[in-house]
Amino acid sequence: MSEKVDQTQFNEDELEAPSWLNGQFLGGILAAYENCSELKVTGLKITPATAQGDHYASVMFRATAEYSTSKGKFSKPLIIKTMPEQEGHKKDMLAESHLFETEIGMYCQVLPEFERIMVEAGDTTKLFAPCLYHSLEPRQVMIFEDLVSLGYSVVRDRPVSQEELKAVFSKLAKWHAVSMKLIMEQPDFLKEYKYGLFDLPHFVSDPMITSGIDNFIDMLDKLPNLKKYRLHFEKIKENYLERMQCELQEYHQNRRSDAYYVLCHGDFHLRNMMFKNDQKTGALEDVMLVDFQISNLSPISTDLIYSIYMLMEPEQRREMGKELINYYFSVLLATLQKIGYKGEMPTQAKLWEQIHRNKYYDFFLISTFLSLILAVKSNSFKMNELIQDPETRKKAYFMDTYVRDVEKLLPKFEKLGYFKGL
Repeated sequence: MSEKVDQTQFNEDELEAPSWLNGQFLGGILAAYENCSELKVTGLKITPATAQGDHYASVMFRATAEYSTSKGKFSKPLIIKTMPEQEGHKKDMLAESHLFETEIGMYCQVLPEFERIMVEAGDTTKLFAPCLYHSLEPRQVMIFEDLVSLGYSVVRDRPVSQEELKAVFSKLAKWHAVSMKLIMEQPDFLKEYKYGLFDLPHFVSDPMITSGIDNFIDMLDKLPNLKKYRLHFEKIKENYLERMQCELQEYHQNRRSDAYYVLCHGDFHLRNMMFKNDQKTGALEDVMLVDFQISNLSPISTDLIYSIYMLMEPEQRREMGKELINYYFSVLLATLQKIGYKGEMPTQAKLWEQIHRNKYYDFFLISTFLSLILAVKSNSFKMNELIQDPETRKKAYFMDTYVRDVEKLLPKFEKLGYFKGL
């Protein structure tokens, strides 16, 4: 049964579980997972798993299954992830995508191998939570043990701390380092991971994406202290999405000898990570990355540039993430050395050179995604309205928090030479 919840807090397509998500279905999965054929589900509560704005590329439910076996009565908290079944924008956008194939491969092949390599080198860092069940037919489904029951939670309604950010970048650096080793030593192991965010079949043509630059230019034109930057974005608006896609697909289409490539997370923002703190002291114990649906082979700059706009707080963003990315690099280098990477070691100077070279991703993120993520964080806008309603999106461009960020970032772009030669 679906438990009653405050409907205003959740996505509409997660308010009612589909009919197939029932005790019989979960009972079969738990019986197989527990290797106990006599297992019987005696009670089931289902609620939405995430709040509005946490995600868009799937439908997620939180379930608590009460069950009995010959050994007694038990309870299992679960997260069920599936594709949207309700007709509408989300279903249309995600149709024919590789999201579940990618994520199943990440949980079942890639991340276990990453951890094996790290354990062999003496590092027991956990990179993922176990997947209890997955399928592509007759429907796309993944089921996990609920991390909330293990003490993890998503950061909401407060700024993320520097300590938390460092923990996140440390884990990302280790992930990236192992992927660099595998790209060099076993390139075929990761070759199927080529579908990023902009490879979703209907994503680039969606009005949310195509209208971003025009809304941004309109905002620049209406604010006197930003109007001088309008011309730069007028120059690029016809082809900047194509230029950005070339940057993101560089590994597959036009590999460079002076660039670093990794298996990137692909959607490295705050709602895709869960933090665990000591219940008594409050000390940070761990962070777990989640949602690997668009992990793909890409320039090392992909996750890092994305994090500046989608993860960092304004004070870090206004320095273009310098301190955190340099910290990330120190962990990357130490991990490469620890796991026996045989390639030429990356340098901090070349890393930043690559980040600055991939400037069209900055142009997209500042003009299209930053306003959306800040609008969601403000709790003044609903994610589905931002994505689907053009007038709501336009309003987000004039939020004080967004304007202040843009006022700080565009002079940084100018100083870095991003507008030269456009």
